[in-house]
Amino acid sequence: MGTSVEGGKSGPEYVRIANEIVQQIRAGVIEPGQMVPSESVLVERYGVSGGTVRRAMTEVRASGLVETRHGKGSIVKNRPPVRHRSSDRFRRSHRQGGKAAYLAESAQSGATAKVSVLYIGPMEAPADIAERLAVPVGTQVLARRRLYFRNGTPVETASSYLPWDVVKDIPELFAENPGGGGIYARLEDHGHEFAEFVETLQARPASKSEASELALNPSAPVVHLVREARTTAGVVVEVCDTLMAADQFVFEYRIPAAD
Repeated sequence: MGTSVEGGKSGPEYVRIANEIVQQIRAGVIEPGQMVPSESVLVERYGVSGGTVRRAMTEVRASGLVETRHGKGSIVKNRPPVRHRSSDRFRRSHRQGGKAAYLAESAQSGATAKVSVLYIGPMEAPADIAERLAVPVGTQVLARRRLYFRNGTPVETASSYLPWDVVKDIPELFAENPGGGGIYARLEDHGHEFAEFVETLQARPASKSEASELALNPSAPVVHLVREARTTAGVVVEVCDTLMAADQFVFEYRIPAAD
């Protein structure tokens, strides 16, 4: 007898089977290092054809949660979450030590980090970015779009927008590698001393394109984070629009109790 998938919800059967397997992985029912049940087991469990199970496993592999080993099947990857420490990751000492925020936080979790630069160049500021940068809509800004990997898996996209009058005299900000400490270190090198970083977070389902870019299942949960980097002069010199795979990050904030 087949197992009821997702309580009989509508949608293609292979998608519902894939979602259940992914949920079992995320919940720890199938633990890292364990094999996903074989095709024959899943056929019997769900009462479906082998073709349906194979389509479901294609979706599971697209989530990035498993790796397939020839002749053995699919095994759950070991993907410990990166811990975000808002009071630690933007410390000036990290920048002065040559570590950008993502590299610093990845090192703290023992993960191997990689950054792929997707675009660097001028663009017209969208309305929401222009408002945060206090410039007119359509003003030229510098955009830097990156895709971040942890242990070979894409976990985060980030698009930075910087005022053109701030960056035009800092050639390193137009390079793929701006140097040790990242773009914040280069901005401080040129007199833009940071006072604070203000972040706004929202959890929501991923769009189809976002899920594809981060190797997630359709509508998988993501965290949308927008950060403003403010200087001691009260100027926002960067807005960073970030999208993160929700299962890859734990957010830890230190909140002062005193006034």
